[in-house]
Amino acid sequence: MEEKPKVVILCGGMGTRLREETEARPKPLVEVGNRPILWHIMKLYAHAGFTDFVLCLGYKGDMIRDYFKSNNHENWTIEFADTGEKTNTGGRIKRAERFITGDNFMATYGDGLSTVDLKALYAYHLKHGKTGTITCVHPYSKYGEVALAPDGHVQKFIEKPVLKDYINGGFHVYKHEFLDLLGEDDVLEHKPFARLVEQGQMMGFRHEGFWHSMDTWRDKEDLNAMWASGKPQWKVWKD
Repeated sequence: MEEKPKVVILCGGMGTRLREETEARPKPLVEVGNRPILWHIMKLYAHAGFTDFVLCLGYKGDMIRDYFKSNNHENWTIEFADTGEKTNTGGRIKRAERFITGDNFMATYGDGLSTVDLKALYAYHLKHGKTGTITCVHPYSKYGEVALAPDGHVQKFIEKPVLKDYINGGFHVYKHEFLDLLGEDDVLEHKPFARLVEQGQMMGFRHEGFWHSMDTWRDKEDLNAMWASGKPQWKVWKD
C-alpha cells in the first residue's frame, strides 16, 4: 500500500505585496477568520488524510514555529525546516530535503485556498507515473468586466469574473527524484519546471472549482468576508 506522502509547504517568503501585515508577521500567519491562512491550508490537507507536514521556514520563521508549538491541537505531525530568509521557492524545497521521505511528496504555497480534491490529485499523480503534477486553476480577474453589445451598448458589469485560462495554483505532487533536479538557489517555477516540461515529465491536474490566493490586502479582506459569511467555499472540513 502506498504510504501517505509528506506535505511540504513553502512558508518563508517576505510577502512584500502584503506589507501592511507582513511587517509584523510572516505571510502564512496572516489571519483569515482569526486563524492563520496556513492553518486553513493544513486543514484542507488533513481533511483529505494528509497530516504529515514539513514547513519550509524563512522570514520570521520562529513565529510560525512558536505558533504551532502552542497551537497544534489537530494531531498533526509537523517538522520545521529552516531554509533561509531570502531563499527562492525551489531552493527552499531542496534545503528541506532531509525531511522529505517516501517515494512521493506533496507541496504547496503558504497563501492559497481551494476546494481541490487532494485525494484525487494524489491518485492522478500515482496513476500517470510522471515526475511532477501541478494543479491548474482558473484565476479570478483583479478587475471588473464590462459586457458590451456589438453596437457598443453596455449590457452589464461583472465584478471580478473567473477567467478561462489556467494558471499554476499550487497543490503539487512530485516523485522524490525531483529533488535531484533542484539547486539551493532555484526558483521552482523556472528551471526545474522547464526541465520537467522538456522531459515530458510534468502533468496538469485540472481544477474547475474555487481557488483564491492571498497576495494583497484586498485578497485578505475578500477571504475574511467569505469566512464571515458563514459559508467559505474552501471549508470542506467539519468543526
